[in-house]
Amino acid sequence: MPSRLLTTVVAAALAITPLTAAAAPHPPASVSTQNPISSPFSDTFADPAVIQGRDGYWYAYATSDPLVEGGPFGLMHMARTKDFSSWDYLGTVFDDSTKPAWAAPGSFFWAPDIRYFGGRYVMYFTVTDTAANPGGDPAIGVATAPTPAGPWTATDGPVVTPKPDGNGGYFGTIDPALLTAADGKRYLYYGGYYGGISVTEVSADGLRAVGTPTQVTIGDRYEGAYVVRRDGWYYLMGSSMNCCAGPTTGYSVFAGRSKSPRGPFVDADGASLLESRVGGTTVITQNGNRWIGPGHHAFLTDATGQDHIVYHAIDRSKPWLNEPFGINRRPMLIDRIDWIDGWPRTRAGAGPSDTPQPAPVTGSSLGITSTDPAGGLYGAERSPGDPLGGPTALVDGMAVTRKVAPGGSLRFDADVRLTGKALTVRLGQVGVTLRDESLTISAGRRLTKVAMPAGFTAPEWNRLTVQVAEGRATVRVSDAGLGDGYAETSVAIPDRLKPGRVSLAGTAEVDNLTIRPAAVPVRKAVAVPRTGKLLAGDEFGNGFGPGWSWVRPDARATVANGKLSWPLQNTDLVGSGNNAGLLFHQTPATNRWIAETKLHLDLGEGDIRNYQQAGMIAYRNDDDFARLGDVAIWRTRQTEFGRELVARPDGATSYGGAAIGRPAPTMWMRLAYHLNEAGEHVYRAGTSIDGVNWTWGAAWVLPAGATPQLGLYAHGDQTGSNPPPVATFEYLRFYAAK
Repeated sequence: MPSRLLTTVVAAALAITPLTAAAAPHPPASVSTQNPISSPFSDTFADPAVIQGRDGYWYAYATSDPLVEGGPFGLMHMARTKDFSSWDYLGTVFDDSTKPAWAAPGSFFWAPDIRYFGGRYVMYFTVTDTAANPGGDPAIGVATAPTPAGPWTATDGPVVTPKPDGNGGYFGTIDPALLTAADGKRYLYYGGYYGGISVTEVSADGLRAVGTPTQVTIGDRYEGAYVVRRDGWYYLMGSSMNCCAGPTTGYSVFAGRSKSPRGPFVDADGASLLESRVGGTTVITQNGNRWIGPGHHAFLTDATGQDHIVYHAIDRSKPWLNEPFGINRRPMLIDRIDWIDGWPRTRAGAGPSDTPQPAPVTGSSLGITSTDPAGGLYGAERSPGDPLGGPTALVDGMAVTRKVAPGGSLRFDADVRLTGKALTVRLGQVGVTLRDESLTISAGRRLTKVAMPAGFTAPEWNRLTVQVAEGRATVRVSDAGLGDGYAETSVAIPDRLKPGRVSLAGTAEVDNLTIRPAAVPVRKAVAVPRTGKLLAGDEFGNGFGPGWSWVRPDARATVANGKLSWPLQNTDLVGSGNNAGLLFHQTPATNRWIAETKLHLDLGEGDIRNYQQAGMIAYRNDDDFARLGDVAIWRTRQTEFGRELVARPDGATSYGGAAIGRPAPTMWMRLAYHLNEAGEHVYRAGTSIDGVNWTWGAAWVLPAGATPQLGLYAHGDQTGSNPPPVATFEYLRFYAAK
């Protein structure tokens, strides 16, 4: 359309409906989800990755477990949805004829990570065994496809090769995740408990590792990396502890942040993810409902700007596939992410949901069909687009929304490909201009401009996001809106947005256009347990007070000078040994209380002391307990809330644990107890390194019936010291819970 005629059409449209007169459009019917969201098509959908395709669907990918009970192992799975409520299963990423030729015949394919750049979809994944060294030399593979559903073509070799450990084996080169950083470079994170998580730069096409890798986490704590950029920080998130211990799985996700994609990453308390006394701020952990072991996640942002975490978890009442038995049943879940004091928290710290929740908002308001946006814009021409994206809107001059956007807050999101020099998007007083070399945002007389990094190509498809909310306008350009980006800048706005049309001016092709009111952020964390009045306890003032009892007494445990001193026993409760001493105190006769102790235990730093530990325990019997301890696990020092129970048909026990907070030679511990509606006994763990500021973590549920005993322990399977370290407890107190 000639520009002069286009201007006339737009002016006429604006005259028909005054910018300040129209009411906000009627919102669409709400959509809810209920975990697990993968249940319509699968029993298990582990290690999920997600992306919005150019066709408007959201695609999800999973590791190569059997999809359903009794099913065969797949070669990674694919599914898609429009609303996160109904799903279509699309089959496997590979088959035997298309899987990487360099993989060993019996190799598994794990933990896909999906991205879009350079006009194609790029998938990274773990190959557990290569043909070069059959027997277990994991590597990172990569494949590309023209559409998010494939067909996928694997490269001729790994993007990250196996890394020998110097002892005849290989480090854990697993769990890839890509980041496009503000310097325009692409970085691939990978690794796990054996060797730690590392990051390497990859080539512009994403297919080759280049340069020297940098290790960003200690080798014994994290796997399943995922990185997002927010407010100038790079947030590295990783999963910790055992992913797959059936009903005792305590997998959880923790975060650290850095100004550089190479770290160092530190948590909210300033503790590094590389320290022996390892840091990590909780993103998600189990809360005592049906879901345990939430982890190995991805992020997505919906059409309102609300972030969500997609992850797998285990139903504690149905933890395994029965056929083949022993495979953990890990379906896909989704929940809201809230940014509390600069840190990502699942449902403001409430953890996994087991009730209906608002689904991620998809599609546009203002009468715009996001996958065919020309119909909702005056002045835009409809293009047939391409087989991947479908119809698009061509802007050559100016286009405006046919309907008026509401005032207050607004979010504009679109896939954009410049066909000329620039595209300007205007939301009320906020203007954003994208050029090949720069990104500019203005509001009144306020203006900021940032240069686009080397490697950015505006004539290719990129995601342009503009959000105006809470007195600030922010713009970001990214590959596909997965939390990373080439450039981001913002400006303060003097006034709230007034109702008005959104306009686009310049020469560009637009797809997946959504315009919606921005989500209202949650800024306050949910309440955590707090202590009330003192109910009972012992200060160890003069021998053992009343209320104490032993299982397998240890004569070396002595009380003197207001302390219980207990040399660590070379014993353990886990498994079949069951020869460790336990010291119990009578619990309050109420259904809600908090137990607290102060522990001093010097476990050193950096050396291997498997598994020296001491702390508190909730105990039914030797094969059914939950224990909170300061523990040495290989070279790390961690606070672990572990669980053992008889879980298998053959009577064998299962043990797993959740990590909580940061350890220190002197630390405080709490177990918050309550009886749930089913009569089960729920214990939630909290730790502190100063006795004032508490980190609350995972919860374990013990069966209904008699209340478990609560007490102290000090032992370790292989203490490795002579004399053994001494655990010193200053008190055990029971408080009313607020």
